[in-house]
Amino acid sequence: MIDKFLREEQDPKAVEKVYSRLVDLLTTGEEIIYIAVQKKPLVNLFPDCIAITNKRILFFTPANLGLSIKFVDFVWKDVVDVHTKEEIIGAVFSIKTTIGTEMGVDYLPKVQARKLYQYAQERKEAEREARRLRDLEEKRAESGSIQVDHPAQAVFQPSAPVVQQPPAAPTPPPAPTPVAEEPKKDELTEKLKRLKTLFESGLISQEEYNQKKLELLSDF
Repeated sequence: MIDKFLREEQDPKAVEKVYSRLVDLLTTGEEIIYIAVQKKPLVNLFPDCIAITNKRILFFTPANLGLSIKFVDFVWKDVVDVHTKEEIIGAVFSIKTTIGTEMGVDYLPKVQARKLYQYAQERKEAEREARRLRDLEEKRAESGSIQVDHPAQAVFQPSAPVVQQPPAAPTPPPAPTPVAEEPKKDELTEKLKRLKTLFESGLISQEEYNQKKLELLSDF
């Protein structure tokens, strides 16, 4: 069942654990496209994983010494950018969302990072095309094209007496729509920005950055 996800030398145990969790998360019509597994140098007991489906991208991080696994997911319409950077040991794959959230995994085998980038770009392109078609349909609906049928040949008939109708009662004006309050400042976005600042300042590692980000996103 998982053989097709082991073609780039992914860790079978990690893939099996992610796959067993994924099948319980799939929605109607959702299919798993690719699973990538982190490969840390020396010790690689609890690797992070990334899974791509036709509807979303999911980041998995083991917890409780590998006894459980946490995840955060993003639907493709919310992903604005994908990026991969090859380093001396492995590669880093990351995404950025419409609200500025960034998520990434380091120490990925380079061939797996390239596959992730390829499939992610394909899904983004498919989502852009679907969005273009939706916008086109909405514009057509808003234009309200009126079709006029050709009138049938008129047949003379004597006119019927005109009956005077009493004037209709005036329609009361619609109640004013309450104005929604200005949304409060996004607390999650502020926390993510502070966390990113710590990472860029070298105060925390990539792994600690990803772990803390997962915890923040899971709490919300």
